[in-house]
Amino acid sequence: MEVFLEIRKRLQSGLLIIREPKQGSLPMNISITPSLLKMKTLELCSEISFPPEVSLVPSSLRGLQYVSGDGIHMRLLVEANMNKKLVSTLNQDLQTLKCYTFSCQSCGEIIIKERKLLRVLPLPSGNWNVLVEEWCCHPDPFANKPLHPGENDCFIGDTHLLVNLRSDSCLPGPEIAPAETHHPSESHLESKPKANTKIICKRCKAMLGETGSSGTTKFYITEIIIQPSGRDFDMIPRSQFVQSVIAQCLVELSSTRSTFRFTVQGHDGKIYILIWLLNSDSLLIESLGNSESIQAFSLFEGMEKLNSNSTGIWNAVKVLYHPCIKNRNNELASSWENDIGVHSLVLPSQTCLELLLILSRSNDSLPPSLQCMNSFQVAFLKM
Repeated sequence: MEVFLEIRKRLQSGLLIIREPKQGSLPMNISITPSLLKMKTLELCSEISFPPEVSLVPSSLRGLQYVSGDGIHMRLLVEANMNKKLVSTLNQDLQTLKCYTFSCQSCGEIIIKERKLLRVLPLPSGNWNVLVEEWCCHPDPFANKPLHPGENDCFIGDTHLLVNLRSDSCLPGPEIAPAETHHPSESHLESKPKANTKIICKRCKAMLGETGSSGTTKFYITEIIIQPSGRDFDMIPRSQFVQSVIAQCLVELSSTRSTFRFTVQGHDGKIYILIWLLNSDSLLIESLGNSESIQAFSLFEGMEKLNSNSTGIWNAVKVLYHPCIKNRNNELASSWENDIGVHSLVLPSQTCLELLLILSRSNDSLPPSLQCMNSFQVAFLKM
């Protein structure tokens, strides 16, 4: 028997769905305790244990109904307390006067080795230079003065960071090829002699960022991992990493800038996805009750490791989204692009497609009644 439980941590409420029972398995006897769900039919008796972080309040059960195509729905109060360590996004722990190693997230190839950071500073929002005119009563003092990091600086933006690679003191020669070089075997990065050249990982060919003027290099936060020098590389599944980084980015921007609508835009300038952040306090519990279910895509990676009485639990954000590929939703995308209340997230185009696939798979795995809302598709991003 398969179970789906969506919990709103702030409201301490949950929607519990016992997925569509097999034909002939009704009527069903359901018994709920704070930590256990028991289901008994004429053919079998099964039970599912909830994680220790979650405690149900059986006496609060209401709204019990059978929904065709979904299964048995019920709502109840849930006490949840989960403080799981999240995947580091841009490494909010970056500290000055420490050495860090930059690695390709996809394959672990070292990109920058033992870079000592003297300054770690946040970048202003993308339209900061437009707003300067509103702040100053005299001519713009920052006109034609782009923000370039110094040799040991790291400037952090919403979806990227800027570092300066002019110095060879922190960067051994074989690690990054000069723009004129065309010998991939001699470098960990390949680049072409153009302005704003792509930075490509030598090993896996993933696009990591772009080179700019004055020795400035932009690395996208979805493509690299920054760790203190000397620490072993921690390999994280690609889908899990992308979900967590984007989810935390959405939560942070919604908190600091009070914006909940986002366009996901490729480095080529094309809009790939429209995202509306719905809930940032979701907790999801999912179980797979038989081997046949495991063959299908589950909401999160790693569900195949669960046995029939186990559940997986994750912090997640709930989003509404529209895909914008193949000329879909062009008018809405254009409207959002011109709306000052919508924030743009720029990522490598391939990563935009990866994110769209993650959202689509999440949507497909949800009970049918939860897959759509107000013409948008619904999905969860694991944190």
